[in-house]
Amino acid sequence: NEGNEYFKEKDYGRALAAYSEGLRRRCGDAELDAVLLTNRAAAHFHLGNYRSALNDAIQAKKLKPTHLKAIIRGALCHMELKNFVEAIAWCEEGLEIDSKEKKLVEMRAKADKLKLGRTFLGTQTDFSSRKKCQGRAEVGTDLLWERNIKLVLEPSDEEEEVSDGLAEISLDGFHSGSATGAKVQLDADGSLSWPVLFLYPEHEQTDFTVAFHESSRFIDHLMVMFAELPPWDLEKKYLPNNLELYFEDEEREEMYEVNPEHTLLQVLQHERYFVKAGTPTVLVFAKRSPFSKKYFSGKKVHRL
Repeated sequence: NEGNEYFKEKDYGRALAAYSEGLRRRCGDAELDAVLLTNRAAAHFHLGNYRSALNDAIQAKKLKPTHLKAIIRGALCHMELKNFVEAIAWCEEGLEIDSKEKKLVEMRAKADKLKLGRTFLGTQTDFSSRKKCQGRAEVGTDLLWERNIKLVLEPSDEEEEVSDGLAEISLDGFHSGSATGAKVQLDADGSLSWPVLFLYPEHEQTDFTVAFHESSRFIDHLMVMFAELPPWDLEKKYLPNNLELYFEDEEREEMYEVNPEHTLLQVLQHERYFVKAGTPTVLVFAKRSPFSKKYFSGKKVHRL
């Protein structure tokens, strides 16, 4: 109930924490746990944590396979992550429960269209849209140059559609198409929000934040992402204050430790940080774990 009140107020961070606290009580009621997981998935979704939201929807569906809200939330997550085939599968699963569910019918049609569009994307070139994209790329590059952010531009294999949204800049040949298709966002106050990819090498897992504001600290995101232990962390090591963050300098084959108290912008401005494919990437390890010691063996590591 507390989580629902926060959710109504659009205070999604506190709503997420409340739902997590409810789950920690382990009430033993599968139906209530399914509701808590589905509601937390909604909070994650509104915070842009689509992979975490999807994980919760999956867990909720396992507890209650007919829980339509969990299925709808999971399908929405797959849509945001550009997993159109998976989105269609989730929609079809929900439509078997309720064939007239409007959201699923509409989402199923949209996913079909986008999947088909992706298949033929790039076979025809719209000159006007390409000019628009190039113009936006120029604006975006200027903003990054001013911030002393270094890019590694990689040509895209497919033409991206460019939104006319005022708050979006699309950097041509510089997007996270391989991860989710998310783009850098320009806020009304002139600041940037980035799609950020978190890698967990020990467990071969990833997490993705679609809008990490440049002035936000890493620890703030970790507190939200790990409000509840991920299902793959069986040893319960991945706690917000028990994590080490690093980025890799591929050219020199060196690792740099990231201060969790630093903002995203501070990290992006590091002299050896290079943004590849428009998506900053950070590696996450549990502190003093045997795996991390083995992983760093033979590598030059610049620690804090």
